[in-house]
Amino acid sequence: MITSGQMRAARALLQIDQRQLAEISGLSLPTIQRMEASDGVIRGNIDSLEKLVRALAAAGIELIGEGVVSSGGGRGVRLVAKTAP
Repeated sequence: MITSGQMRAARALLQIDQRQLAEISGLSLPTIQRMEASDGVIRGNIDSLEKLVRALAAAGIELIGEGVVSSGGGRGVRLVAKTAP
């Protein structure tokens, strides 16, 4: 699974725009735009999601799921859940 926030963060880390992500993933620009406009977990065609995740992995992005430990040992970023005041 990948969230729209992870997708935007991955693009920021790679310093690429939506058009470049579309090119490296083999997806259309409108598909990338729809995915990023999603709220939370991206839902869509399994083939498209797999293409996206494979392209990000090939570019050096490790997607870290909720509560999962990063195995790579490299630098990373994780969003910490906010607690209610």
